[in-house]
Amino acid sequence: MQTQLLGVKQANFKQWLAKTPLGAVCIMSFSAFTIYSCMYGFRKPYTVATYTNTYFLGISYKVCLVVAQVLGYMLSKFIGIRFISAMQPARRGYFIVLFISLAWLSLLGFAIIPAPYNIICMFLNGLPLGLVFGLVFGFLEGRRTTEIMGAFLASSFIFASGLAKSIGKWMLLEWHITDWWMPFFAGLFFVLPMLICVWLIQQVPAPSKEDIAHRTERYPMTKAERMAFIKTFGFAITPVVIAYGTFTIVRDFCEDFSNELWIETGYQNDAGIFAKMSTNVSLIVLTIIGCFFLIKNNYKAFVATHYVVIFGLILSAIATLFHASHFISPVTWMLLSTTGIYLAYLPFNCLYFERMLSTYKIRANVGFVMYIADAFGYLGTVAVLLVKEFFSINDSWVRFFSGLFNTACMVGTLLIAISLIIHHRLFKNISSSHEK
Repeated sequence: MQTQLLGVKQANFKQWLAKTPLGAVCIMSFSAFTIYSCMYGFRKPYTVATYTNTYFLGISYKVCLVVAQVLGYMLSKFIGIRFISAMQPARRGYFIVLFISLAWLSLLGFAIIPAPYNIICMFLNGLPLGLVFGLVFGFLEGRRTTEIMGAFLASSFIFASGLAKSIGKWMLLEWHITDWWMPFFAGLFFVLPMLICVWLIQQVPAPSKEDIAHRTERYPMTKAERMAFIKTFGFAITPVVIAYGTFTIVRDFCEDFSNELWIETGYQNDAGIFAKMSTNVSLIVLTIIGCFFLIKNNYKAFVATHYVVIFGLILSAIATLFHASHFISPVTWMLLSTTGIYLAYLPFNCLYFERMLSTYKIRANVGFVMYIADAFGYLGTVAVLLVKEFFSINDSWVRFFSGLFNTACMVGTLLIAISLIIHHRLFKNISSSHEK
């Protein structure tokens, strides 16, 4: 009887969502934001630990752990090119819960297994988590309100990282939990909200006929369809993939080594600085990306995305110049620079490819092209991590981050400008052929 009552309530809730578009947008935005924020609770807390006096093959243990996790995360992106692009919508929720549970189990292994053997646990932690984004975004894409919901999802990248690290730092400072057990116990904070929101997001109806008319229908892709996409658009997305790889490298260093930067600049005892910084950055980026919902023309929105990316890169470079000239504090520098980097990075996760598919009316899904970009982005992160460690770049974290921000600006601006030119010509040619 109780089961039947719950079934009736669930059916009524689904009917209400189908009749209330605003309610559906709010539920999906909140759920996507929360699910991905919870994912970070199983991925990032360990980065605030220092693992001092622990080495493996002469390498700092913290660097070994970061490399191991990123290797797993990178491998999952290559797996996701096929796995996510072919995913059936009905199975997304199941796999989200499964993958996050496996990642949490790996953190238990990390606490129990002694170093250096527990490095494998951090690799296993990154492996399933890299697939979560594609599963969550699959619920959001192909809708007229995708930018709004995608902006909430993308802002979780910034907010959740700071929250996860603040919780981890708090456990280290206040609970005196060891570096090894802290990541597992931090995950406890995120289990229940993750489960609730996975259930919620599954109740929202599929894209409506109006959504499909405006954004095109999104399909699981076959191998032949993936190859056809690469044949048509491979050249056009190449500069974007390289640029996105550069942004991913900078963003990952900001995520994984911000603790070392704050220690160097005198903020080592401020556990809340991660959450404060990430909250401010996420609000700025959320507002800017969410406004793209107002641009109805897909091609104009697609072009405008290029300009937002370039603006973010220039903002980051100017803030770095001002900091080097002692015009602004380290906190202001990191606020402006990371805002700029995220304005360059996040559009590709919630806006760029969504509008690209809608512009060209491609039979595909965002997960396929997004995971191509992500795979090579994390490959670049691993390469830079290894170069920095093995070639002994004895530099301060301030100078190292400054170099990353400036490099991203120069390389990224050039590549995004090239992409803009290519797509202008491609869209013109495709439009001309359709008119004929």
